Amino acid sequence: MMAPVASELGIELRVLAESPGACAAAVVPTSPVGDYTDLTTLRDFAEGVDVVTFDHEHVPTEHLRALLADGVSVHPGPNALIHAQDKIEMRRAVDRLGLPNPRWAAVTSPEELREFGESAGWPVVLKTPRGGYDGKGVMLVESHEVDSDEVASWFQRAVDAGWNEAALLAEEKVDFSRELSALVARRPSGHIRAWDVAESIQVNSVCDEVIVPAPNLSEDISAAATDAAKRLADELGVTGVMAAELFETPGRGQGFLVNELAMRPHNSGHWTQDGSVTSQFEQHLRAVLDLPLGSTERVAPATVMKNFLGGSNPNLFAAYPSVMSEYPRAKIHTYGKSVRPDRKVGHVNVTGDIADVEELRAIARGAADGIRDYPTPELD
Repeated sequence: MMAPVASELGIELRVLAESPGACAAAVVPTSPVGDYTDLTTLRDFAEGVDVVTFDHEHVPTEHLRALLADGVSVHPGPNALIHAQDKIEMRRAVDRLGLPNPRWAAVTSPEELREFGESAGWPVVLKTPRGGYDGKGVMLVESHEVDSDEVASWFQRAVDAGWNEAALLAEEKVDFSRELSALVARRPSGHIRAWDVAESIQVNSVCDEVIVPAPNLSEDISAAATDAAKRLADELGVTGVMAAELFETPGRGQGFLVNELAMRPHNSGHWTQDGSVTSQFEQHLRAVLDLPLGSTERVAPATVMKNFLGGSNPNLFAAYPSVMSEYPRAKIHTYGKSVRPDRKVGHVNVTGDIADVEELRAIARGAADGIRDYPTPELD
């Protein structure tokens, strides 16, 4: 989704694609296929580019340090990116900066997990420090499950993978009212701009819907959440777009706790394509190239973003005539991915008045559901 704005700005993109059929390869002419975990491949790819940046956080930091040593400009750099790659490192940084964290511990054995649970309360949220997303790498553990084979297998996985001191991350189960997202962008020179804080609605641990601005969010919590995201971006040296995913916790601390960080354009920022003067995709390009950042003002009082996952309709385009006719206010964005059940394949944005947020949600939901579940003829 960076390709259209890159073209408008006259910026040439090159993508290291994981396969010839990668969706980015369909819109970026220079898309060599290669393995991002192979340093030689990364070095070959980085030759002749001005900046290397990412659409996920999984590139090994030691490879990024090697690119930096080669004189390649890498944004965000490995010292920042590690806090999106490793949840234990993130928790330590949030503590170090004095920002609101849930209770947590790095645990290396069932005994340490039990000790944490007895202190923090049961159940405990157990996470893999690396590789988890959309609910993957997360387990809710009750006291009687600590000595189970499944928990033991997770600790063995930490040892086998060589994760941060062979530890897993244990967190308290937070009593929160909803999830929020504070989205910011930072240039290497240090200039930061923030978008309005969004409400993020999850279904089965996957972002389903985003509402901007977060309805009925107090000005104090909004300002504190934005300041926290800016401080994280600044003090961790983030360059590009960063999303701070938050739990709203009324009556506790500043009214929120930090959940996770993402250092790239993020699902909770897709609304900016149609709801902001500058989208997160354009802003990310501006930021990593150290160009002046664009305005983050809303172009409408409210925007709703609704994801759609792969469903019963394998041919998304077939649904367009009926969906576009029924929902002319819906802006449809698909990713060029093959359709598989429960895979994110697109989203819908709808803008309008704050007083009409429920109507906007209904339009976005109707359009997204119409695309996902459009009836296709049975094949003989």
